[in-house]
Amino acid sequence: MTTPGEFAEFLPAYLAEVDELLASAQRDLLAVEEAVRRGAAQPRAVRELFRALHTIKGLSAMVDVEPIVSVAHWMEASLRVADQAGGRLPESSVEPLVEGLRAIEQRVRQLGAGKPPSPAPANLLERLEALGPQVLEAAPREPRAVVLDAQAAFASKLAPSEREQLEGGLAGGQRAVRLDFVPSSERAAKGLNINTVRERVAKHGDIVKVLPLSGAAAGGASLAFALLLLTHSEDAALLEAVGGAPATVRSLAVAAPLAPPAAGPSAPPPAAGPSPALLPAMPGALGVPGPEDDLDEPEVRRGGGLLRVEVSRLDEAMEWLAALVVNRSRLTRAVTALTAAGAPTRELAAILQENGRQLRDLRSAILRLRMVRVGDVLERLPLLVRGLRRTTGKAVRLELDVGDAELDKAVADRLMPALVHLVRNAVDHALELPDERLAAGKPPEGLVRLGCHARSSGQLEITLRDDGRGVDAKAVAQAANAPVPESVDGLLDLLCRPGLSTRQEATSTSGRGMGMDIVRRIVVEQLGGELRMETRKGAGTTFTLRVPLTVTLVDAIVFECAGLKYAVAVGTVEELIDVDALKVVRPAGADGLGLLERRGAAVPLVSLERLLERTAPGDAQGARGTKALIVRQRGEPVAFAVDRLLGQQEIVLRPLEDPLVRVAGVAGATDLGDGMPTLVLDLGALGAARVGRRMGAARSGGWAS
Repeated sequence: MTTPGEFAEFLPAYLAEVDELLASAQRDLLAVEEAVRRGAAQPRAVRELFRALHTIKGLSAMVDVEPIVSVAHWMEASLRVADQAGGRLPESSVEPLVEGLRAIEQRVRQLGAGKPPSPAPANLLERLEALGPQVLEAAPREPRAVVLDAQAAFASKLAPSEREQLEGGLAGGQRAVRLDFVPSSERAAKGLNINTVRERVAKHGDIVKVLPLSGAAAGGASLAFALLLLTHSEDAALLEAVGGAPATVRSLAVAAPLAPPAAGPSAPPPAAGPSPALLPAMPGALGVPGPEDDLDEPEVRRGGGLLRVEVSRLDEAMEWLAALVVNRSRLTRAVTALTAAGAPTRELAAILQENGRQLRDLRSAILRLRMVRVGDVLERLPLLVRGLRRTTGKAVRLELDVGDAELDKAVADRLMPALVHLVRNAVDHALELPDERLAAGKPPEGLVRLGCHARSSGQLEITLRDDGRGVDAKAVAQAANAPVPESVDGLLDLLCRPGLSTRQEATSTSGRGMGMDIVRRIVVEQLGGELRMETRKGAGTTFTLRVPLTVTLVDAIVFECAGLKYAVAVGTVEELIDVDALKVVRPAGADGLGLLERRGAAVPLVSLERLLERTAPGDAQGARGTKALIVRQRGEPVAFAVDRLLGQQEIVLRPLEDPLVRVAGVAGATDLGDGMPTLVLDLGALGAARVGRRMGAARSGGWAS
């Protein structure tokens, strides 16, 4: 085998392409497994899985990665047989295919780390090689009854798996139809060509095959496309998706009328001339794909509108943008100084304002490039849960409800390990075995549900909920050698202690005490987010994570406290308020912690000056600030008193990576344009310990003016 160094210039593109193909293959294999469990065929997923492995094998051969070529070859060979057998796989074939994907992924990771890939496991290759006969043995002996109209479905052009898919859809209650699309220059001007039509039609069902037609098509056209699909949609919705008349819809079921009553079930679509014939695709004509395009693909992926860019280049663009943001802050200060000196700066101020708008547009454009769909980030979790089902012996179903939410790739890369730990804990610790669940009156299959949505504050909220046994506070306290916590927050603090595990022995899944500690470190310390937990005995546990959508360029509130400037991310601040010192209540024994009224409720007031120890501990002034920032701390509002609010500003956040200077409650540092480093605070984390100790004393002091 050639060493990876000989193909170093091709490796980044190879790794990116294979990574996408592996993600697609894993989704398809899970769909195949679900079909096998139901005893049904899954022709489309089998075909897509076969094509993904075929492409991986070809790409790996180009860069001479022989171990991946070997594994992919035998997987592809068995899937080809399954495709020809109508998309059916025996149950015994699923596990070797899963191991094959893992073997490929492991070697791709080795290449990405600059290491040579390890040889393909001989035992795995033998098992994959033996799959071919097993697949043939599982194929149906007798062909299914033909229920398709041969002419409407172009039966001679259908592969066995495509025929199986159409017949299976009909048996399952779907409509099998032929939808004829007629291209024209008018439709092309509206953006309707065969590619965009396929995308629109795919929203209404599964496209099984697309065939180009020649001859006199509907409406007198000389070119048309027949889309064979399974759908639940009505004819009107399908016709709208292809631009309306002269497009036509015909049923593929023999028993259904395919045309007006007088025409009979096998009559061709209305046309002025002979029936259209199959035609090879003509490249370039009205958006028609060329010969290199596969018209059998259920989805269209066009390379012309996509450009793959290395993340390092986006990071570089972000760095230059950050420098521009800092320079703009310096320019703003200079213009302010000139104005104060009486210089005419009206035109400069207008230019500066326009420059600010342009920078924000540039920032939005670069951030959009860095954004990835949360669904794409989480697409490997179902395969993780599948493996946990086998190792734990538990029945579990994973539900993902992520919508179209997006977040910065830098945040996504950091967040994924935390989510993996949470899912592992939910399956291994929280969910009961099937017998235990039945005894408790629950369904034998446990549920883990992960949902997320973007908040208007520029944060992403992720919830992971299970319907398991809940967190046993006594067991956690015993493992931590600590008193039983009185609150959920205290219980979460114990769970996140480094090295804590309720397992006596380590297993392949858990027991090393590294789960929740890593989750809190990633979510709270690295991303400056929030981690909360709710649990009910016998009913389950919910973890809520709030993380910023991006961690590089943020909008911040700049304020002054004890003669120094500080900044805090806008997304973490719930409200800015004025503080009337005469209305602040200071209960005895609260050590400077006050209470103020906010819409009829008591809110703790903390002096940020004292919290930062910028004044002597015995200072009787307490929270002397005239302004306060209200943030959520463990779900409860807390006000932090400051001296002066200086305004809102876009800043470049530089995290403090060095563990020697990292401090809880300090998210990082920034340059406000004066050349001096300014600390960016995480107020919730900064005041957590102090406010937690004093909250009870303050509230027990009563409300009195």
